[in-house]
Amino acid sequence: MWDAQIAAFAPRHRIIVWDMRGHGETGDPEDPAAYSEALTVADMAALLRHCRIERAVIAGLSLGGYMSLAFHLAHPEMVRALMLFDTGPGFRNADARRVWNERTQQRARDLEARGFAALGQSDEVRAAKHRSTRGLAGAARGMLAQADDHIIAALDRVAVPTLVLVGADDRHFLAAADYMARKIPGAARVTIPDAGHASNLHQPAHFNRAVADFLASLPNPV
Repeated sequence: MWDAQIAAFAPRHRIIVWDMRGHGETGDPEDPAAYSEALTVADMAALLRHCRIERAVIAGLSLGGYMSLAFHLAHPEMVRALMLFDTGPGFRNADARRVWNERTQQRARDLEARGFAALGQSDEVRAAKHRSTRGLAGAARGMLAQADDHIIAALDRVAVPTLVLVGADDRHFLAAADYMARKIPGAARVTIPDAGHASNLHQPAHFNRAVADFLASLPNPV
């Protein structure tokens, strides 16, 4: 789903794309304990070290954006900047978090019962290929679910340049984008018109322009 961004930015930037646990071509272990926020953050750190990269611009969409915030919280010294696309920082309110977690559990059950049909036909789904729905169900239970409010509570401690980008039609994440832009010191907020949750697929030229402008604005632009 990032082909248009790779084509646009690879000539001038080193780009690392990867599949989270349970997603894409990455493994889909049976053990539910193999899926967690902490393990995902550790995977990100290990990948950067394997590539001999000390600091990077960390970017992600949806769950990837949440994990990018989690990575910054755990390893701020490895983050040069953040780009958060169509994502949210979790919930402060325990009741709202409980409802979210109930939805993640239901999603996992649907994946186990209906297979890939449970994913629907959104643009990001059509652009993706996964090993199995077992891995996606494990990720929903262990990575999409949220134990507490530690990510949203730490937004004001983000001390790197941050781009908060959201599609104008991504109604589930518009308020979250506004909140992050207010709470993260100095964050840049961009709305992509005529785009939904997969803003990079719906409006790649506009998306790429926003990313390019942000990268150019960084000290010692990358």
